Amino acid sequence: MKQSKKGNQWYFGMKCHIGVDADSGLAHTVRGTAGSVNDVVEANSLLHGQETEAWADAGYQGAHKRPDAKAGVNWNVAMRPGQRKALDTSDPRQRLSDEIERIKARIRAKVEHPLRVVKRQFGHVKVRYRGLAKNTAQLHTLFALANLWMAKRKLVGAPA
Repeated sequence: MKQSKKGNQWYFGMKCHIGVDADSGLAHTVRGTAGSVNDVVEANSLLHGQETEAWADAGYQGAHKRPDAKAGVNWNVAMRPGQRKALDTSDPRQRLSDEIERIKARIRAKVEHPLRVVKRQFGHVKVRYRGLAKNTAQLHTLFALANLWMAKRKLVGAPA
C-alpha cells in the first residue's frame, strides 16, 4: 500500500481494478494496487483474452497505445467529463456524440454492480492497513462472493 500526506493528515491507500464480463456482469479479474498506480497501467491486465471490445471510463484513455496492449481489442473509452459537458447538443453531430457516450455509460454500468455488492452487501467500504497482499487476497474473496450473490437466482433456479 502507498502512503500519502495531504496537509497534516496521512492517508494509506490502495486501488481495486476489476474486469467484468459485459454479458453476465460477473467479475473475472481482480487486481489490487497501491493508490498511486494510474488506472491505464492496469487496463490490459484486466482483460481475460477473449475480448473483442473493452468498455472503460475516462481514466483508461490511451490503453490501446500502451506497449502491453492486446491486439484485436477495440477500446471504447468514455470522453472526459469536461469535454462531454462542453458539447453543444443543438449541433446534430455533437448530439450524436453525446448519445454514443450514453450508450458507453450503460455498458460500463455493469462494472459498477459488483463494486456495489462488495460495498453495500458486504460492508467493505474502507480497507485496513494490513498490506497490499492481504488486502488484495480479501478483495479476491469478496468479489468471488459477490459473483455468487449476483448469480444466486441462476444457480438456485438451475435444474439439479
